[in-house]
Amino acid sequence: MTVTAATSPNRCGWAGSDPLYCAYHDLEWGVPVHDDRLLFEFLTLEGAQAGLSWITILRKRDGYRRAFASFDPELVARFSEADQARLMADPAIVRNRLKIGSTIDNARAFLAVQQEFGSFAAYLWRFVDGVPIQNAWRSLAEVPARTEISDRLSRDLKRRGFRFVGSTICYAMMQAVGMVNDHTVDCFRWRELQKG
Repeated sequence: MTVTAATSPNRCGWAGSDPLYCAYHDLEWGVPVHDDRLLFEFLTLEGAQAGLSWITILRKRDGYRRAFASFDPELVARFSEADQARLMADPAIVRNRLKIGSTIDNARAFLAVQQEFGSFAAYLWRFVDGVPIQNAWRSLAEVPARTEISDRLSRDLKRRGFRFVGSTICYAMMQAVGMVNDHTVDCFRWRELQKG
């Protein structure tokens, strides 16, 4: 079905009208993720977004998948200085030396977490007792940029050697991977995700 202004569902205000943004909002944002490779992807993309808009990162997402071995943390953890130089010349991603280096370091820390907890998902979902937090925000203005849980997650990730994992970045990842349902109550996805 073609979505027109008349048939378009009511979405969170941030989704706007860009088809890429709308598809991300409708199909991914807030859906619980337990797949480690996808979690590594979101961890990387949220860190890459720091100081930029999310739509910029969404438009470069395919470039990131190509550049970072489809977000296979075992492969990324073995990236060399030559790989970093290659990535710095790749216009399909954000060419920021610190962000590129952090992705490689994060892959190594990610593997250590997998070894300790069996999976990164098992580690991550402990912070919400394995169940998405169901919020009921009436407007975007009510949605927090960080919470006490994202503060704890950020501190723990940093302790484990992760970089570009400040509390705001962690909370954005928690929203993206469905640890919290932060769709506003007037959004059609809020009720769908309440059902699980």
